[in-house]
Amino acid sequence: MSDYQREVEELERESTTAARLFDVRRIIGGLFVVYGVIVTIAGITASDADIKKAQDININLWTGLGMLVLGLLFLLWLKLRPTVPPAPEESAADDS
Repeated sequence: MSDYQREVEELERESTTAARLFDVRRIIGGLFVVYGVIVTIAGITASDADIKKAQDININLWTGLGMLVLGLLFLLWLKLRPTVPPAPEESAADDS
């Protein structure tokens, strides 16, 4: 195997790893989980005056919990259906 072929195979492995690392589901799910935790904490620590402003609904708590659920669903989706790396092209026809 030539040096060129080894280099191409190494680049293919690196691009597959990068594709898995920067999957959009991971980014969106992670952000929703982080913001969901923040908003849920704000809902738990809300004062009675804040709840009165929202017509006796703790909107921060419910929104935070919804964001947590959505973020966890994205991460679960990523875990159950990981990205499939593209199949390397057959270069046997090119070698002949």
